[in-house]
Amino acid sequence: HVQVVESGGGSVQAGGSLRLSCVASGTIFSINVMGWYRQAPGKQRELVATITRGGNTKYADSVKGRFTIFRDNAKNTVYLQMNSLKPEDTAVYYCNAKTVMGAYWGQGTQVTVSS
Repeated sequence: HVQVVESGGGSVQAGGSLRLSCVASGTIFSINVMGWYRQAPGKQRELVATITRGGNTKYADSVKGRFTIFRDNAKNTVYLQMNSLKPEDTAVYYCNAKTVMGAYWGQGTQVTVSS
């Protein structure tokens, strides 16, 4: 099994920056892809960014050029650097780890962007 724990959320004004962290533990050797998803009130959970074991990244169109996903293998941590934040980025952000056995989710961290 894999456990993931997010941190780094908070409140910021539009145009500001935040960095989210996701620490993975357990059978981390089995993780193929890690990613960030978000869910705003009344909306479905959506993909924000993913990074594969090989380092390939993918982003939602709405965050391209503003968000960067990267990792520190020594710390078993994946980060989401969020710049030029907009009010529409307000959501609970979830870390996800995918293995051949299934997907594992963190508890989420709130990001609130005020105009």
